[in-house]
Parts: sequence; structure tokens; C-alpha cells
Amino acid sequence: MSVFAPLYSLIFHNSLSNCVDSPTLDETKAASLHQTKKPPMYKVIMLNDDFTPMDFVVYILEAIFQKNNDDAMQIMLDIHHNGSANCGLYTYEIAEMKQTQVIQFARQNQYPLQCILEKE
Repeated sequence: MSVFAPLYSLIFHNSLSNCVDSPTLDETKAASLHQTKKPPMYKVIMLNDDFTPMDFVVYILEAIFQKNNDDAMQIMLDIHHNGSANCGLYTYEIAEMKQTQVIQFARQNQYPLQCILEKE
């Protein structure tokens, strides 16, 4: 090591201790904690139609929403009997992406399946 090592150590430790003990840093931390909010969440709701096969809906629930087979069957039956069902709760960007994936995959397979987003 050179002669600069003790000087560097002195400067580094003094500047670090000044930053950590600074009351403005503590105030900034406290203010940022109070301003942080959870992002709004959105439900992805799949709608019933008379043309899309139940097996296709189950496949979409498993592939896009990562549902196991039992959960996918239950959600599909809810869609069939009630006209719609919640497939999952996500932040807006993820919910929008899943909605787009469902609609694109349905169109590729020539089905009119629809999804909507609903703010929680």
C-alpha cells in the first residue's frame, strides 16, 4: 500500500459518518416511507361465450394464469355458470399483458373468448 491509504481511509470514514448521522437523511427516509403506496391491483375477468370449448378455457387458465388443473376446472365452471370469473389479481401491466395473451391466443385458434380488467 502507498502513503495515500491512511489519507483515503480518513477521508472515507469521515464522509461516511457525516452522511449517516445527517438529520436530513433520516428525514428523507421517513418522508419517503410515508409517500410509498402499493400499486393498484386489477382483476383479470374472463367472460363466457357459446363458442369457446371448455377444454380450451382450462388450457388457457393453466398456461397463462399458471392454475393447477383443479383450480382451472373450477374457474372454468364459474365462467360457464355465472357468465364470468376472476382469473387472477395483478398489477396493471401484468393484468394487461395476460389479457392480451388470452385474446391473442383465442384469436389464433379462432375463438371469440374475451377478458376484461376490473380495478380492485
